[in-house]
Amino acid sequence: MALNQEASQRPREECGICGIYGHPDSAKLAYFGLYALQHRGQESAGIVTTDGTQPFQHKAMGLVSEVFSEDNLQTLKGDTAIGHVRYSTTGASTLINAQPFTAHHQDRFFAVAHNGNLVNIRQLRDELEKNGSIFQSTMDSEVIVHLLAASNRLTVKEAICETFKRIKGAYSMLVMTYDKLVAVRDPNGFRPLCLGQKANGAYVVASETCALDLIEATYIRDVEPGEVIIIDENGLDSFFPRKKQKPSFCIFEHVYFARPDSDIFGLNVYSCRKRMGEILARECKVDADFVMPFPDSGNYAAIGFSQASGIPLEMGVIRNHYVGRTFIQPSQSMRDFSVRVKLNPVRSFLKGKRVIIIEDSIIRGTTGRSRVRSLRQAGAKEVHMLISCPPTRYACYYGIDFPSTDQLIAAQKSIEETRKFLNLDTLYYLSLDGLVEATGMSADTFCLACFNNCYPVPPDSQFHKLALSSGCRK
Repeated sequence: MALNQEASQRPREECGICGIYGHPDSAKLAYFGLYALQHRGQESAGIVTTDGTQPFQHKAMGLVSEVFSEDNLQTLKGDTAIGHVRYSTTGASTLINAQPFTAHHQDRFFAVAHNGNLVNIRQLRDELEKNGSIFQSTMDSEVIVHLLAASNRLTVKEAICETFKRIKGAYSMLVMTYDKLVAVRDPNGFRPLCLGQKANGAYVVASETCALDLIEATYIRDVEPGEVIIIDENGLDSFFPRKKQKPSFCIFEHVYFARPDSDIFGLNVYSCRKRMGEILARECKVDADFVMPFPDSGNYAAIGFSQASGIPLEMGVIRNHYVGRTFIQPSQSMRDFSVRVKLNPVRSFLKGKRVIIIEDSIIRGTTGRSRVRSLRQAGAKEVHMLISCPPTRYACYYGIDFPSTDQLIAAQKSIEETRKFLNLDTLYYLSLDGLVEATGMSADTFCLACFNNCYPVPPDSQFHKLALSSGCRK
């Protein structure tokens, strides 16, 4: 069995996290929270709980529904839990790198679940190893556990402050001790993190609001950039151990990653994507018989484009919803099987038609080329592709699997060269100004590095060396 090759051509997020404090069914709530966040990582899943005196954990490779069962959830005792779903952007895809990470040091216990990438990881890891730390994984997140353990003479609050003063990069993170749940967000706020509460008073922290919705928790607010929230029997203690920075929210959360029913950075994802399509219709005038997405990535921008342009929205391809993570790979002669097994064109409807495809992004271009080929083979007369974000020309260092620039088609080819490569009649990308306009916020609120090469937190010079040694997919 092999991983779906078509999925490997899409940009992927590193992970999703969910934490529960003060609920007798904390493990089950964390399970359902992770279920809602499955889109953020499909390689591994894990939950760690504590009953105040000892921890319990279960993690494995696979989807949430594959990793957990009623039986193993029953073994996860306690009213505090943190959970994690992962896709590797640093560290190989193996069980040893699955999170949450746990550690016992003297009389303390820590569990850590991390979304993002640290960009000073090489320096910190070298320093810790010189002082005797032994690493079990290739994940940057494990550094946090060692830094916390090294602060054993401090209070938990002091250890948290010292640890998060030393790390750089993107981190929305949960830390659990025997009696506390700690939520931390980096000063730039690259990755989302929100706080909610159940009717019984239990607190919930999650990557997206869709997780709160599923477990019927009320959204309170976002964890602010640079904020640390310690939740224990005394309630919430909020503080900012580092100087506040200008926010650098990842705009690609709105383009692609977040679920459309989530509110991210104070903005509804569905509405933002729909506005991207509306602005596309204003920027690019194309005459066609209908507009269509490739389900599900371009659905909401396609709705906005159709409504703004007056061109009918149709589903020119049908998605097979029963494709799992893996399938038996066909022989080489069965060309483009990995695309066709998921999406099949409606041949009688496409024949002789002028078609506008709305896509959210083009990363490597190989999937797009196969999809366009399938429409041509179905008899489409013209195929135009409009992208609801600008060309992605630069790698991401903050927790998204954008490969190095030599694998990004927009970094290697001009728009005209890409159009020819994809065999399109038209290729148009939403302008950067149009993308920002769709959010209703200012450009300096976002990290736009994958579009404009302006990195809010430059990675240390040793960052790439660690990435190569740990199997990073950038």
